[in-house]
Amino acid sequence: MSAAGSLLAAVPAASVLLLTVTTRPREVGAVAVLRLAVVRAALLTAAYAVLVVEVLGALHALTRTAFTVSWLLFLAVTAIAAGLRQRRATRVAQPPAAVLRPVPVGAVVSGGGPGTSAPVDDGGPAEPAATPAGTGRSLAGLLAVAVDTWRTAGRGERLLAGTVGGLVLVELLAALLAEPNNFDSQTYHLPKVEHWVAQGDLDFWPTAIHRQVTIPPGAEYLLLHLRLLTGGDALHNLVQWAAGVLCLLVAARITAQLGGGRRAQLLTAFVLATTPMVALQATSTQTDLVCAAWVACAATLVLDGLRRRTGWGTLLGLGAATGLTAVTKTSGLIAVGPLLVLWGLAQLRLVLASRAPAGRVRVGGVGRVVGGSVLILLVAAVVVGPFLARVTAEFGHPLGPPRLRESIPMERHDPASILVNALRIGHTAFDTPVGPLRRVGADAIIGGADAIGVDPQDRAITFGREIFPEPAWYPDEDRVAFPIAGALTLIGAAVALARPRRIDPGQIGPLRAYAVVVLATVLLHTSMIKWQPWGNRLILYALVLAVPLAGLWLDALLRRHTNPAAGTAGVAARRSVATVTAATVLATSALAGVLALSYGFPRRLVGAGSVFTTSDWDTRFLRRPQWADEFRWAAAAVRDSGARRIGLVQQNDNWEYPWWLLLRQPDGGSPELVALQSVLPERPPADPSSVDAIVCTGSEPACAKLVPAGWRLEFRDYVGYALPPGR
Repeated sequence: MSAAGSLLAAVPAASVLLLTVTTRPREVGAVAVLRLAVVRAALLTAAYAVLVVEVLGALHALTRTAFTVSWLLFLAVTAIAAGLRQRRATRVAQPPAAVLRPVPVGAVVSGGGPGTSAPVDDGGPAEPAATPAGTGRSLAGLLAVAVDTWRTAGRGERLLAGTVGGLVLVELLAALLAEPNNFDSQTYHLPKVEHWVAQGDLDFWPTAIHRQVTIPPGAEYLLLHLRLLTGGDALHNLVQWAAGVLCLLVAARITAQLGGGRRAQLLTAFVLATTPMVALQATSTQTDLVCAAWVACAATLVLDGLRRRTGWGTLLGLGAATGLTAVTKTSGLIAVGPLLVLWGLAQLRLVLASRAPAGRVRVGGVGRVVGGSVLILLVAAVVVGPFLARVTAEFGHPLGPPRLRESIPMERHDPASILVNALRIGHTAFDTPVGPLRRVGADAIIGGADAIGVDPQDRAITFGREIFPEPAWYPDEDRVAFPIAGALTLIGAAVALARPRRIDPGQIGPLRAYAVVVLATVLLHTSMIKWQPWGNRLILYALVLAVPLAGLWLDALLRRHTNPAAGTAGVAARRSVATVTAATVLATSALAGVLALSYGFPRRLVGAGSVFTTSDWDTRFLRRPQWADEFRWAAAAVRDSGARRIGLVQQNDNWEYPWWLLLRQPDGGSPELVALQSVLPERPPADPSSVDAIVCTGSEPACAKLVPAGWRLEFRDYVGYALPPGR
């Protein structure tokens, strides 16, 4: 990556920082205002990134120049907006000289400056309106607050914060050092990006891998920006890393919105950060953390609307979060739907409970709620609509071809089938290294399924040809279980639903409402998504949504111990046991997170395959090391032949991305790769006689069928190539 590419890649990050200043809320009583500003900035920047891709794609202008101009323009606008906001804040903060009066030393006033104090984002459960200037605005002020917060924190809080911060920094290091090597990314995430770059637009293309065109591309849109700005994939892992950081910030803010103080927020971030699936995906080019981040953003904006009327800015944010979720991973809408229902009901309750006279005013309030709902859907449609329009035009259905609509969604919805599916998903999510426990649980589920007349391997409730059970305890980014975080969230949800007073007597309604949304999300997911061995990553968005309940419950448990009410010695002993148990669980969670990051697959820090000791090319093939030399062998033969137009022969789950790297033009331009097979009825494949060479993966017989007569075919175990006579 060139120095120019590095500078250009910093432009989106700088824009987010400037927007954080610009969008800092002004309303009185806003919770965790800095984190709310980050949410707004992230949504606005991501929505802009998606729309830039759509607009430039429609203009056939997906080029580095066009993207550079788009981002520099965006940076200029955000810089001007931030400057105007700061100037306005400074004017408000500084009263006219005629009314200035001495302030006693130690007095606390609004506005900042020497001898003053101003409200800032100190992580507390609620904060006053954003201060116009001073310590709450400046970088120095924020650093001062951070230092003071650390100084006043207890040892436990420091340990929690230090662990989270350490994991995030180590993940950043791994994300920067490791080459993209996720299996699905080799098959369709990254080839999708390369096709756009080669074409200069978003038109669909003939392909044997339908997921390259049918799966929502929101995360890949973000990767496309980095690909064009930097010229390569060196920073691709940072998209998921940034999404992971956003998940931590938003989950902590949700905890604050539900009444949690600093320790509860730290506990929430700790549980989430030490979850192996989160730690591993934060260094990946998968898409699950990106989806989870948009779901969490929708959740925190919805909670803002439980007790006050939603303004236009928040409505736009909810629309952007909904659209970004839909364009990234449609399964995330399983959570966004109940969240929006909760928002609508809360807004209607506020209208009906208002002290204004009944009649016209209340009718107008209901109308504004309906109008706000329509606005949310319209904004979401602007973000995801162009992609859905292309899919509908290509396949006649917004959800894609029948093979996609039937492979992942449940095809049976009777209670018995849903129960069996839910039990299997739970078994995989809560898997542990204890083999006998796994076998006993699986046998019980299989036996119970037979007893109620459901085949536990029924294709209508099971993805593809997979067979339940499948071990999921190993720290692999695609399937690792989360028994600790899952158990804590279930307990937290149960307590919030049944006994919310134990968590916070002042938050009974919000706690119950949020717990209902979490449980509804889990129920809908198990009713709509088939069991599959890598289903744990598909439900990651629900885990991120639920983790605040775990943090709140843990904090309440610790609070009852550290502030014991009058009681018997037996009660105190039980509290002590509960506290020790909680501390043990947290320590185990920390150990799981550290081990996952250290030894997890396929980007580990130590041992065989370490990102510190493994070459760039071998790192890409840690999933299938035996293929690394085969791809190089075939690509070298094709390059030496002087071929320009190269045909692809592959099956639905084969790796395509290595060809885009190995066959790139000498000047760095994209190779001309064309598919010789196509699963898109309206996109016929290229004629084999029209290409200069053929590269194949997977099946030698399938390759041989497409090789023209007289061509020379060479094939190893997984990779092959074919050249015409004389080459």
